[in-house]
Amino acid sequence: MMAERGLQGDHSTIARWVLAYAPELEKRVRPLLKPTNDSWKVDETSIKVKGEWLYQYRAVDSDGQTIEFFFSAQRDAVAAQAFFEKALGAQHTVSPRVINVDKNAAYPKAVDTLKAENQLPPECALRQVKYLNNLIEQDHRFIKRRTRPGLGFFSFETAQRTRAGYETMHMIRKGQVKGVSKGDILAQVELINHLFGIAA
Repeated sequence: MMAERGLQGDHSTIARWVLAYAPELEKRVRPLLKPTNDSWKVDETSIKVKGEWLYQYRAVDSDGQTIEFFFSAQRDAVAAQAFFEKALGAQHTVSPRVINVDKNAAYPKAVDTLKAENQLPPECALRQVKYLNNLIEQDHRFIKRRTRPGLGFFSFETAQRTRAGYETMHMIRKGQVKGVSKGDILAQVELINHLFGIAA
């Protein structure tokens, strides 16, 4: 894009822009997200940071709309609970009627704790059936496809900020932002221009 406009830029400059603006983009987009439904599909995907596996917890609803994401160094009940608490506290989500997960033993522990603390309703069903999560498994591909061509992440914060940008742009492309339809590239560009006060 820069070459088309006769501009020269180093990849490290682009990386710095991503680290600076990705969290800001996420913050500005969140109030504009359309509501998701009460059928949650939850899973985590792994990513290497400095040779160590870290985890991106993700959830979509039954329509494939992103509910929430959470980057964690751990894959345990504490991390799962923190993810659920973040999802429950988001403005665009509703309390789940059902949560579909895989066989990870951390999820039942986290859900039981949240029910005991009245953060989840007692009638919320937890279903540990892997094939019911095909939708979230397919959705992981769009995020992983952005990660693979990169040169890798060298710190937790770098990975967290970059992947927040990936997730936010993925939500915009899926049509989750009010006034922006799925696949409407011009509306996506206008949204970014508006969010950052850029002249057309």
